[in-house]
Amino acid sequence: MAAEIVAAGHGPTAGEYIVHHLTFLQNKKPANVVDFSVFNWDSLFWGIVIGVFTCFFLWKAARKATSGVPGRFQAAVEILVEMVDAQAKGIVHNATSRKFVAPLALTVFVWIFMMNAMDLLPVDLLPWIWQKLYGAAGHDPEHAYMRVVPTADLSMTMGLSISVLLICLFYNVKIKGLGGWVHELFTAPFGAHPLLWPFNFLMQVIEFVAKTVSHGMRLFGNMYAGELIFLLIALMGGAFSLTATGIGLAIGHIIAGSAWAIFHILIITLQAFVFMMLTLVYVGQAHDAH
Repeated sequence: MAAEIVAAGHGPTAGEYIVHHLTFLQNKKPANVVDFSVFNWDSLFWGIVIGVFTCFFLWKAARKATSGVPGRFQAAVEILVEMVDAQAKGIVHNATSRKFVAPLALTVFVWIFMMNAMDLLPVDLLPWIWQKLYGAAGHDPEHAYMRVVPTADLSMTMGLSISVLLICLFYNVKIKGLGGWVHELFTAPFGAHPLLWPFNFLMQVIEFVAKTVSHGMRLFGNMYAGELIFLLIALMGGAFSLTATGIGLAIGHIIAGSAWAIFHILIITLQAFVFMMLTLVYVGQAHDAH
C-alpha cells in the first residue's frame, strides 16, 4: 500500500500513513485518556479469533495424543507442555493449584505468542482487505481503520495483567484465608506494630499496582515498538523510485524487513515466555507468606 501511494504521487504523507495504521477501529472517540466506554473492536475481534484458534490448537493436540510414537505435531506440543509444567513445578509448589495454574500458563503462552505473531504479517495486507470491504459496504474507505496485533493495544495487555492480578487475589484468599491475607496486608513487610499498619498496607497496594502495570506495559511496549518499526520499514519500500536513492531504499526495505522479521520471531516468543513466567511468579508469590 505504501509503495502504491508514493508511486501514484498522491495519498497520505508518511506521518498520516503511520497514524492511520496506528488508529483503532472504535465504537466512539475516547472522551478522556481513560475511557472505559470505548471498545477497540479490531483488538477484541483478533484477540477472540486467535483465542478460539489457540483453544482449538490445544484441543486438537490433546485429541490426537497417543501412547505410541508421537508425530511431529504431538511431539512439539509435548515439548511445550513439559517446558511449562517444569516451570510451574519450580515456582508453584502447591500440587492442587498447579492443576489450574499450569494449563493457565500454557494457554497464556500460546495465546500471547499467536497474538504477537500477527505482527509478522505484511503491515498493509489485512488493513487493505478491510479497506476494500469497508468501502464495498458504502462507508468511506479512508476511515477504514484496522489494527491486527492485539498485544500492541494497551487495553488488551492491561486486561491480561489485571486478569492475572484477580487470580493472584483469589489464591491469596484461598491459600491464606481471608483473615490471614488481611493480616498479611497490614503486618508485612515492616512488622505487626499498629503504627506500621498504614505503611504496610500502602506498600502492599503499591506492590500489587506496580506488578500489574509493569506486567501489561512490558508486553505492550515491546509489541508497539515492533509494529512501529515494521511501518517505518514499509515506508522505505513506499519511497521507491527509479533513481539510485530510490533503488537503494527498495533494497534496504527488503534487507531491513527480512532481518527485522527474523529477529522479531525471537521477540514475540520471548515476550510470550516472559508474560507466562511472570504469571507463574505472581501466582507463586500468592501462595507464599511474607
